[in-house]
Amino acid sequence: MSADRLSEEDVARYWDDNARGWAVEVRQGHDVARELLNNPAFLAFIGDLAGRRVLDAGCGEGHNTRILARRGARMTGVDLSSKMIELAEEEERREPLGIRYVNTSYAELGMFAGASFDAVVSSMALMDGPHFDRAMAECFRVLRPGGTLSFSITHPCFSAPTAEWVRTGSGEPHYFAVDRYFDRVAWEDFITTRFRQPVIRRHRPLEDVIRPLLDRGFLLRDFREPSATAAQVQQSGRLGRLTRIPYFLFMQWLKPAPPS
Repeated sequence: MSADRLSEEDVARYWDDNARGWAVEVRQGHDVARELLNNPAFLAFIGDLAGRRVLDAGCGEGHNTRILARRGARMTGVDLSSKMIELAEEEERREPLGIRYVNTSYAELGMFAGASFDAVVSSMALMDGPHFDRAMAECFRVLRPGGTLSFSITHPCFSAPTAEWVRTGSGEPHYFAVDRYFDRVAWEDFITTRFRQPVIRRHRPLEDVIRPLLDRGFLLRDFREPSATAAQVQQSGRLGRLTRIPYFLFMQWLKPAPPS
């Protein structure tokens, strides 16, 4: 379906329905690509944020927010799913880390003043929202000059809805085929069989990710396409495919200081 037909309210409703299922998924480490590859690689990518004011955009139930808070960052998390925020706040009551959680979209940050944060981070969330341009404008506004925006997303070149492994006669992956790359679409998908309901996935070409950041005035500092290592493949053979194509994409952007 057209990406324009699904609103933030739709996205919130889908994730509200799956919030507790997602919390179990994270807690038990079922998503091996996330737990063995994406999460450790992204946490290393963003670097040391101890003592800095950090906004976690699309924090979900707060797993990564808590990791960064334990490492000394002064964390605020936002998510458009009220159920996810409830779960995050439950964990904050259980283990107080000084985290503030706000139920809002990362494209609607009006409760925060300009230059409120030293860094914005976002793990596997920005690709699914309907208002990426507005989200980037808001991230730029709330960052102080010299602050950074770091995010991980599914790689747009390999996550279009018409993208799949073509297999050999014996069922082994032969090559990866992509079509309809320029279609800007959203669709329902069960990202795990343990979910009760589907969630919304969204595809936009890579240009639609990079152009709004350049237009806003961000400067690209780092760009990574993490690949599974031999050690990670030993831990889970399912990661072998991620030595052949990148499924994740990391970027870090700088808000430059105004000219003197």
